[in-house]
Amino acid sequence: MGVPRPSSKDRLLDAAAEVLLTDGAEALTLEAVARRAGVSKGGLFYHFPTKQALVAAMIDRLVGAFDRALEGAGERPGDFLRAYVAATIPEHPDTQGGGPIDRITAALLAGVLVDPGGLAPLRERYAAWQRRLAGDGVDPAIATVVRLAVDGWWAARLLGLAEPGRGLHEQVRQRLLEMIDDGAR
Repeated sequence: MGVPRPSSKDRLLDAAAEVLLTDGAEALTLEAVARRAGVSKGGLFYHFPTKQALVAAMIDRLVGAFDRALEGAGERPGDFLRAYVAATIPEHPDTQGGGPIDRITAALLAGVLVDPGGLAPLRERYAAWQRRLAGDGVDPAIATVVRLAVDGWWAARLLGLAEPGRGLHEQVRQRLLEMIDDGAR
């Protein structure tokens, strides 16, 4: 049995990601996505009648992937926060930055900045994650400090802004996990 073929919608989202990665946010047009996906503009319009709808679907897919990574959190105090760290910051620095999902995220965020309204769904998910983190059985101030540190680290990875090297990467990540454990007591 072969691997299932991606749906037309997924092929269009993949094509949009490729346009962002190869040509930049300014090149993300419905025509460019249709051409990259090898479909007619009518085929694209069936799924995404506007560029905003396309960007919203891309954000939804990225947020969905992050939500799926958080689904495995246990029920002990701090487990959701630990899952948030694990889903955002890899254990070892040699697996960080520059991966396809990071590059797509960075390019997508650059594109969304052109239309700030496109960030509304992401803002809603962050608010939900923050509520869940604050109610995770860890001092809410510690949970928020860890989330903000992780989010800042994620942004530094995406933008290549003085990421901690090996050794320091592991130490900082371990310190964040220790903060969670200390806050859960």
